[in-house]
This record gives sequence, structure tokens and C-alpha cells, in this order.
Amino acid sequence: MKNYLKIVVVFILIITCLALTACTQTKKGENQQHEKGQKTDDKEMVFSFEHPQTKQKFKIIHANQLFYPYIEKVKGNPNLSTSETLELYKKEIIQPIYKDCFENGEYFRMAETLLNTVPKGLTEIEVVSKKMETRKAEINQLIKESLLKSADLLPSQSDVAVCVFPSSSNNRTPFTVGAGKIILPLNLNVLDGMNVTVAHEYHHSVWAEKYFSNNDWFSVLDNIVFEGKAVMFEKSVYPDYGYTPINMTYDKELWSKVEPDLNKYDNNRTSEILYGGKGLPKGYGYSEGYKMVKSYLDLHPNVTPEEWTALSAKEIFEKGKYLENYK
Repeated sequence: MKNYLKIVVVFILIITCLALTACTQTKKGENQQHEKGQKTDDKEMVFSFEHPQTKQKFKIIHANQLFYPYIEKVKGNPNLSTSETLELYKKEIIQPIYKDCFENGEYFRMAETLLNTVPKGLTEIEVVSKKMETRKAEINQLIKESLLKSADLLPSQSDVAVCVFPSSSNNRTPFTVGAGKIILPLNLNVLDGMNVTVAHEYHHSVWAEKYFSNNDWFSVLDNIVFEGKAVMFEKSVYPDYGYTPINMTYDKELWSKVEPDLNKYDNNRTSEILYGGKGLPKGYGYSEGYKMVKSYLDLHPNVTPEEWTALSAKEIFEKGKYLENYK
């Protein structure tokens, strides 16, 4: 009888162990499936990290992941109207990342074209998207390094998202939608300098966070110094990179075309001066803006990036005695 009871007890223990093992394996399998899904939904498209000291949070969003189903649906429905294609684009690509990349951006108008224009060159975009997958670790590393170096020089309280879009053109310009919202079009032929570009846009992001006001109007001078500060900042973060070309010559003839317009509030004239036009060389305003900030820092070498970022364009221009360069 005792032996019989022992056998029964042993049998029950074996059955119990087998049942527990099966449960454990099932849960493990479920967890693995969950982790796999999590990787597909989040980890592959979003790379998150934080600054080791300040704990400022950063996020890199690979929007190319969203283009695959969009391109498939567009190709599968060749009779879609332009409005239907735009609606599909907004639903498939813009809406999932709208909060992180666009919502409440101080410079929201900068995103109007990206938000409301159907992307062209889908075949090229698909090729770029696939290349982005193969170089994702490199892209993440370059952006992460740039953000951490930038945050070391110019701390911020704002979380930052860099939203990387595949582009069919090398001519798409990166821009900042507002505090913590950076858009980085990527064609893969222009990976060189991407880290410098991120530093430039990070400065715009911090400025938006700390100093933007809806009541402010930007003069031509304000815009030139605004970009000049960002160029100075990128060169402070990466002093060995000459990504943004600067002409250190003080050309009196070119300056005479610009000086009368410095206090105007004219976006078209601002664009002509910044990017080049009406007889001005390419990137003229960026170059002049950088030299304005440099003139100020040459006279005030102990001012920190936080301090000179806070200064008005008028202070930079006047206290830097910029006009003396053209006498």
C-alpha cells in the first residue's frame, strides 16, 4: 500500500512538472512573439536614448518604414485621384508620427509642403528606404553622437525627435518644425555632414523652445543672425568639419546690396539674402550671419553658447561692431 501511494505521488509530481513546463514554454513563446512584434512596430522604426547626465530624452524615427505599405497601396490602385492619394499619404505616413514630428511646432509652416504634397519618385524612395535599412545602425550612431554633443554645449528641457524621411532628391533641405521636432530628408548619397546638419537644427530647436514668441516679427537681420547662430553652433560642435561653406571675405559691393534691407520685414528678401539671389552668391546670408556672430564672439570670447544664443540679433550686430568690417 505504501509503495502504491509513493508511485501515485511521484506520478502526480511528474504530471505537475510537465504541465508547468508546458505553461512556461507557452508563455515564453508568447513573450517571444510579443518581443518580435514590438521590434517590428517600435524598435525598428524608433530608436530611443537619453543624455547620461541630464536625462534629456531623444528619439530617432525612421519614417521609411511607413512608406512600404503606402507605396504598395498606391501601386495597387493606379486609378486613385490626387486627393485620394494625398489622403492615403496622410493616413499611412503622416498620422502615425504626427505627434512626435509635427504637432504644435513653432515653425509649423515649414512643414506645409511635406504634410500636404504627395511624394514623387516612389521608385527612388523605395530604393532609398531599403538602403536606409542596411545603414540604420550607422544613421542612428551619427545622429545620436550629434545630439549628445549638441546637448553637452546647449542643454535643453525638451525631448527631441529627429524624423528621418526617405527622399528621392538630394536637394531636400532639413528643417526644424519647432522645439524638439527635426525633419531630416535623407537620400543616402549625402550621409556625409548629416551629424553637422543635426547639430545645426538642434540649435534651432532649442531656440524655439526658449525664445520663440508668436508676437515676434522677424526682420531680415533677425533671420540672418538666427541662421548665423546655428552655423556657429554646428562649428562649435564639430570644429573640424567645414560642412556649411563660409566666405570670410568682406565684400563691400555685395554688402551694399543687403545693408539697406536689414530692418525690413520681408520674407522674400530674407530668402534671397540667405540662399542667394538677385546678384548674391549661394548661401550669402548664412555666411554673413556666421561672421556677425563671430565678430561678436571675437570681442566677447568668454560668452557661452547658452548666453549668445539668448542675445538678440541687434545685440550681436551692434556689440560685435560688425559694420567696422566694411569700413
